[in-house]
Amino acid sequence: MKVATWQDYSVIATGEGYKLERWKDVVLLRPDPQVIWKSQKDLDKHPKLSAKYIRSETGGGKWIYKNKTPDEWTVCYKDLKFKVKPMGFKHTGLFPEQAVNWDLMRDLIKGANREISVLNLFAYTGGATVACAKAGASVCHVDSAKAMVERAGENVRLSQVENPKVRYIIDDCKKFVEREIRRGRKYDAVIMDPPSYGRGPNGEMWKLESELYSLVELCTKVLSDNPLFFLINSYTTGLQPQVLKNILTLTVKNNIGGKVDAYEVGLATEEEGVVLPCGNSGIWING
Repeated sequence: MKVATWQDYSVIATGEGYKLERWKDVVLLRPDPQVIWKSQKDLDKHPKLSAKYIRSETGGGKWIYKNKTPDEWTVCYKDLKFKVKPMGFKHTGLFPEQAVNWDLMRDLIKGANREISVLNLFAYTGGATVACAKAGASVCHVDSAKAMVERAGENVRLSQVENPKVRYIIDDCKKFVEREIRRGRKYDAVIMDPPSYGRGPNGEMWKLESELYSLVELCTKVLSDNPLFFLINSYTTGLQPQVLKNILTLTVKNNIGGKVDAYEVGLATEEEGVVLPCGNSGIWING
């Protein structure tokens, strides 16, 4: 388990299917399927609670505002800055547990001592894009949702990336990679954060269990002659870190060499003294 540590973010407490979080000065209460234990106290009664997300029995849900809450605000992780806001389906536009991977990728890019090009697929609002660009890499940011790609551009500008070399692409990730292969374009690193289920801009269907291996295999064809890393993130329940390790071993390591690691990512809770699991990552590193 790798645990992210922030100043502008923390998990205050958990229980009864919810996590109570501090996003800088704003406290939110959001559902979390991993929280199957009892609450040590009534989380709804936190004096600074700004908003709670309530799931609907028919699907989806809505935010219930307890105190005055800004439409959006900025949080910082080290020298990176991101806009967050209560969004549909409980999201805020940022996954803070990914900070452990941002640090790892920045170290790898800076340690390479050469120009590094990164392909970031299912890139959402650009947490990894900002981290890699801040380390000096050029990044191709690909996501099928226009609003998320626009937010990624805001985050890059907010973090004051010096001379940012970022391409923003609104497209189905698989189709984009196929075109990049035909164009002969290569990348030194690939990042992907695929959803369990999804649709591309033209209705393309995606299901992780049946598509992930073939997509990783496809992406090996856009790796440069001297690639640096290949990172996969997954929030799909039941998909263990070893699965990601096996996929990267069979598709990348066995062909290029290098090493593969896989691990859970999580966040420490302040009041219970436990770690909340938040997903899995697998990474191949050259050398």
